[in-house]
Amino acid sequence: MGIIGYAAALEQFDPTELLGYAQLAECHGFGAVMAADHFQPWVPQQGHNAFVWSWMAAMGATTKQMTFGPGVTCPSFRYHPSTVAQAAATQAVMTPGRFWLGLGSGEALNEHVVGGVWPEPHVRLAMMQEAIGIIKQLLSGKQVKHDNGKYFTIERVKMWTLPATPPPIYVATAGPITASWCGRELDGIITPGASHDKLKMLLGKFDDGARSVGRDPSTMPKLLQLHLSWADTDEEATANAMTEWPNGGMAFPKQDIRSPEDFAEIAKLVRPENFKNRMLISADLDKHRAQIQSFIDLGFTEIHIHNVGRNQTAFIEQFGKHVIPNLVWPA
Repeated sequence: MGIIGYAAALEQFDPTELLGYAQLAECHGFGAVMAADHFQPWVPQQGHNAFVWSWMAAMGATTKQMTFGPGVTCPSFRYHPSTVAQAAATQAVMTPGRFWLGLGSGEALNEHVVGGVWPEPHVRLAMMQEAIGIIKQLLSGKQVKHDNGKYFTIERVKMWTLPATPPPIYVATAGPITASWCGRELDGIITPGASHDKLKMLLGKFDDGARSVGRDPSTMPKLLQLHLSWADTDEEATANAMTEWPNGGMAFPKQDIRSPEDFAEIAKLVRPENFKNRMLISADLDKHRAQIQSFIDLGFTEIHIHNVGRNQTAFIEQFGKHVIPNLVWPA
């Protein structure tokens, strides 16, 4: 049985309000939470940037069974990898078996706040891979010394507060090379919604990577983050997308844009038709059910849904009643 998760947009909601939505989601059949790690919102209208690690600690303590993790943390700029390892170990100790560590190579919107040069994508990937190597060593409980790396240094140290089992590590990617690397080196993959052809390609690369080192990809988590806009009418759903999530209509890489104000200027060019084939906008719950089912049929084991409007209570209740129970998962 797979999982439908609630994508918690900390860049969009007050953290206390969002905590209530996560609790409500658990009551309505959502089995997991993917919590956004943002230092800034995409556009000023979204209006928030609560610290994801504080929020996850509160969510873990006030829900009962939901699995959860950051979607995603970059261990290369704002955080040193040793800090990420410490945070992950502590959360895993406090919520045994429920926490997973979602990592990524970063976006300038969130990471440039510490200053310095913003590297090219291949450099950011290499930085993330080196950082993950450090994190895995620290979470193993071994004494770690990392003084021959290209990007990071650690003096001789080990983690003292550790869970009985290290939390699984998933990496977010939309590229085939990293997807294959995830299959070889990590516990699972996270990717955003895209065309079926692209997603089939990414899952295939992930599976190939896993099989190349003797792993069974059918047992490995495959997480999809799915943005959508649902409301009582199509017109309201469209208005929500345009106002709250214009970044969903921007069909280009966004990792190099540095400020919400820059995104807001670009958003002036976004039109409702720009969301076509990128984000489903509809008042029809069955259309949303069918889209989610299509991603289950592709092979995803967890689908974390973000309804981009402010109508979170209605969304959670309606999807919990009419969508989640009518999904069919592989036996």
